Amino acid sequence: AAVVAMPPTPRVSKSADQTLVLVADDSKVVRIKTGRLLAQHQYQVAYANDGLDAVQQMQARLPDVVITDVEMPGMDGFELTRQIRGNAQTAQLPVIMITAADDRHREQADCAGVSVLLGKPYPEDALIAHIRLAMGQDDAMPLRAAHSALDALA
Repeated sequence: AAVVAMPPTPRVSKSADQTLVLVADDSKVVRIKTGRLLAQHQYQVAYANDGLDAVQQMQARLPDVVITDVEMPGMDGFELTRQIRGNAQTAQLPVIMITAADDRHREQADCAGVSVLLGKPYPEDALIAHIRLAMGQDDAMPLRAAHSALDALA
């Protein structure tokens, strides 16, 4: 699984049960699978069928983290991320993008402002660790240490 960049510094540390994660994916199977994983870790979950649905939902209730697919009808994950970054209210939201073609999408993800790019298949614990890190949750220390080690090698 590839990682593009570290999420922005957390605004406020929140526990999992206080954290709303918006999952934007046009695949119902992926939404359900991701939602179940997040629920197992006590996260609140909201679902969007595509980027446009996600933007509309964010106007009603602001999530703490957005997980998005790349290719979706209507508005893809890149445009969704640009919309998030272009709005002062959502500009600092961590955006985790999941893609089967991580190398092909790396540059576009960087340009759009994606916080983390995960390639499919990704380890479920990596997704949870990225959310914990973004939200300032204490048990994200192993991921932080791993990033420090990787940065030292770069």
